[in-house]
Amino acid sequence: MSEDLSRRRLGRGLAALIGEMDQPLPAAAERPTVSADRKVPIEFISRNPRNPRRTFDEQELQDLAASVRQHGIVQPVVVRTMPEDRYEIIAGERRWRAAQLAGLVEIPVIIRDVDDRTALEIAIVENVQRSDLNPVEEAMGYEQLMAEHGYTQNDLGEIVGKSRSHVANSLRLLKLPDPVRDMLSSGTLSAGHARALIPTSDPIKLAQAVIAKGLSVRDTEKLAQNDIKAQNDPNGGRPQLKPAKDADTLALERTLSDSLGLEVSVSHKASGGQLKISYRTLEQLEDLCRILERR
Repeated sequence: MSEDLSRRRLGRGLAALIGEMDQPLPAAAERPTVSADRKVPIEFISRNPRNPRRTFDEQELQDLAASVRQHGIVQPVVVRTMPEDRYEIIAGERRWRAAQLAGLVEIPVIIRDVDDRTALEIAIVENVQRSDLNPVEEAMGYEQLMAEHGYTQNDLGEIVGKSRSHVANSLRLLKLPDPVRDMLSSGTLSAGHARALIPTSDPIKLAQAVIAKGLSVRDTEKLAQNDIKAQNDPNGGRPQLKPAKDADTLALERTLSDSLGLEVSVSHKASGGQLKISYRTLEQLEDLCRILERR
């Protein structure tokens, strides 16, 4: 897939769909695929099982439900048509859930006739812009678009208005074991803490220590560096496969890895050195080549 083709595909309709959500709809003759605002019985609406957002704070839902009882739903839920006169949510599942708690029998909707890919794009953009996704949900949404629709990291950056390195760093979080991802999802561990733990020998144990001691991100990075050095320490019970790297080299490797979203190794000697960048897919290689060409 060429970069120009990706840009053209991304440019068709997504920005307009998001921008129109809160705007009055044009006359029927001017919108052949867009239905007018209407109220729909709440039981005819179902959540999108592909929505990247999985976690909803119960107290926040109760607070929103109280507001809905008093003021109604100010911003309509965006849906798409489904068979048998039913509708599936594109954006606004939280409002839909609160409306159920508030006892509403029908809710206002804006109907958009879009395919699975565009529906997922809109759901991710809306949630990312409102900071409604936890870091794991955000990364899984990016991974889903890449796996199912062939997006590159550059494509995703354009969609959500983030840098390519932000997308790459988000995807790196999926390398963590499930218990650490659960801590990240619940908010007990920040994305900065979690990224520092990715290359360590036992991310679960170190994450528990970070939480128990209330370590800052900087302290967590030092803890991770010590763990990495210990892996190469012959006195630590492990065979020494290569000389231990100093803290500055490890910090440089981490900075480059975060910037590129790829594993980076730096080997430095008095006579020179070697920079090694590892990739797993041709897509990652293409992204790296584009970065190097631009610079």
